Amino acid sequence: MKPLYLLSAVLACAGAPAFAQDLNLGGAAGAAPVPIQITASQGITWSQDAQTVTANGDAKAVRGDVTVTADELVAHYVKKPGTGGQPAASGSATSASPLDQGNAELTELDAIGHVHIYTATDNAWGDHAVYSVGQQVLVLTGRHLKLTTSQDIVTARDSIEYYAADHKAIARGDALIVAKGGRSIAADVITGYFESQPGGNAQAQNAAQDEGGLSQSGHLKRVEALGHVVIKTTTDTATGDRGVYLPPTGEARLGGNVHIIHGQNELAGSDALVNMKTGIATLLAGPGGQVSGVILPGSGNAK
Repeated sequence: MKPLYLLSAVLACAGAPAFAQDLNLGGAAGAAPVPIQITASQGITWSQDAQTVTANGDAKAVRGDVTVTADELVAHYVKKPGTGGQPAASGSATSASPLDQGNAELTELDAIGHVHIYTATDNAWGDHAVYSVGQQVLVLTGRHLKLTTSQDIVTARDSIEYYAADHKAIARGDALIVAKGGRSIAADVITGYFESQPGGNAQAQNAAQDEGGLSQSGHLKRVEALGHVVIKTTTDTATGDRGVYLPPTGEARLGGNVHIIHGQNELAGSDALVNMKTGIATLLAGPGGQVSGVILPGSGNAK
């Protein structure tokens, strides 16, 4: 599974999806399996019948560069062929589970209570997280869902989801992406699609950081927003029923009952083009329709 930029998905953005693509417990595609280390303050229970390892109290799971902390962690595994699921011989009398010895394959990790998933650059919070290794899906639910990257902050009411195989991340319920500089996209549901761009020279990375914002946060290539869409720049607010944002160009298109507010000026139409980089918004009339609006003299130029 490729690294997770949760919506930047995540987002990415993701991961997600900003959907932070670094929040990946599955490891890189084609790479050798990375052991998962689990610790807890109250104890670790290994159930061979249920094939679970449960950690309670300040539980922590570490796999590669990704760390998961929660009140409780439950790792589900299956026995690897030929191992019998028993720990390999070792000089330590404190081996907790087959996960420590590499005799098992992780299939799912559940994090319950005060969940925090993080790397050196990305963070995600929620009350409950489920990571399915086979499906390559991470789902965060609960109150105060939040994901942060170096460029963006993503929040949602219902869930933040990352689908590695589909290269997308989804924020559901009062979804909001806030970028540096105050630019933002809000909607009932926001879906971010990204492409992996490993490596890259430092000059290109620094240039991306200098421009900042949604269009430069990782490798997000397309954002789709549905339901009560609100796009804000430093000067304008544009609303509509649906919208598509293209980070490479910084352009967004809104459709369905579109309104653009610039100061005390307000325009209405069927579609609108909004440039997130320049802040310029252009209202478009639908077939057989027209653009209407109210412009107050001296209140600023309507775009």
